[in-house]
Amino acid sequence: MRRQAPPGPRSRRTIWWPPFGGLSEEFRRAGLSMSAIDPRPRIVRIAAQLARAAAPIRVLSSVAWPQSVRESFLAAGGRELPRLPGYPAFDPAPARTLCAQVLAELEPESGPVDAWLASVARGLDDSANMLAARGTADFYRYARRLYGAPGDILPDESSTPLDLARRVHALLDDISHVDLGEPAPACHLARAVAEDMRKAVGERFGADAPEVQVVDELSANALAGPRRIRLRRTACFTDKDVSQLIHHEAYVHVATSLNGMAQPDLGLLGLTNPRVAKTQEGLAVFAEFISGSMDLDRLSRLADRVVAIQMAIDGADFLEVYRYFLDRVGEPAQAFENSRRVFRGGVLEGGAPFTKDVVYLDGLLRVHNFLRAIVTGGRADCLRLLFCGKLDIEDIPALCELNRLGLCRPARYLPPWAEDLRFLLGYLGYSAFLNTVDLAKVKAHYRHMLADAPRVG
Repeated sequence: MRRQAPPGPRSRRTIWWPPFGGLSEEFRRAGLSMSAIDPRPRIVRIAAQLARAAAPIRVLSSVAWPQSVRESFLAAGGRELPRLPGYPAFDPAPARTLCAQVLAELEPESGPVDAWLASVARGLDDSANMLAARGTADFYRYARRLYGAPGDILPDESSTPLDLARRVHALLDDISHVDLGEPAPACHLARAVAEDMRKAVGERFGADAPEVQVVDELSANALAGPRRIRLRRTACFTDKDVSQLIHHEAYVHVATSLNGMAQPDLGLLGLTNPRVAKTQEGLAVFAEFISGSMDLDRLSRLADRVVAIQMAIDGADFLEVYRYFLDRVGEPAQAFENSRRVFRGGVLEGGAPFTKDVVYLDGLLRVHNFLRAIVTGGRADCLRLLFCGKLDIEDIPALCELNRLGLCRPARYLPPWAEDLRFLLGYLGYSAFLNTVDLAKVKAHYRHMLADAPRVG
């Protein structure tokens, strides 16, 4: 029997993969799909390009006010609009050019990965435009696209962050007759809090733990990043504040930063940008709830911010919002800081605020509902993907695909409550069941039962 000669190499048409501008016509005529080649080098390259676009976009530092603005405002008795020195110039062109090149190459309809990359590019483009528009009405237009607004409808197609804020205020009014006990005094000095933070991050992150610093000037009581956590020397903290800082800033924000920075192929996941704020802050506030760090005072502060943003959208100027917060907190310096959060980057005369602080309640609702949905829907496998870097919930399908391709690595660092899946899945399953209970009938039953019962003194 004659041995058949081995088949020769297949004829192969050389396919040019253009750096920008989409798939070449030759590739299309070949009738090949994306799966016919290894898609990973292209994804890594585009993600790196987006990371370059994101690098100069530092929103919070770009809209910060000098401490002197607060000092002069309070010295004048809070009767005049703050006098701002003006924001430094920001050139959006480099970031926008990179994003445009990426968008020209992508085909969002082809699958979840291209859709994710396109969403990131559009978000970065809006972010660059937002920073270029500081101090104008256009700033608010872009901020609203990125962070949302109090009246935006959430995925349940009925509720809004403003609804939740008003419900929180109504709850506080309903229980105003209840003796909740004296609040814990704000007596923990920054130096002592720093020691607690150093211990917490050291135990959780080991050699990757960020440095904890006590500094003289800081716009907030505390700010956290992957390399350092800063506490303002003059700030005082309650016991709940300390727990909230650890679970919110360290165990979520620092953890997701470190996990993203450790992605060898997708360093983009290590960079914070406005389009991920809802999920990142939602996770962080959910962490406060699930760890027992949340209290009514904290929840009320988050609700106040949403109401104040809506006031500014409706035309209230800085002084009107300042007086609102002064009535809520009773302390001029804190009322100024709360108002500053609403107007930084925007228009002091009203109508165009910075809407970022909507994301705390908006994100909480999104994250909690997402977690309940994936548990009851049999997709709890997605849960830990939330911590693999800086991402939005809507990115999860792309991250599942990137994980399959070996490009998205599992999170190295998780919050304590996310490590214990027995507790978390049990809680979420029970929480999802409660959503099926007709609360209106339950309330009617107990309202009737307690109708003649005297209030407890």
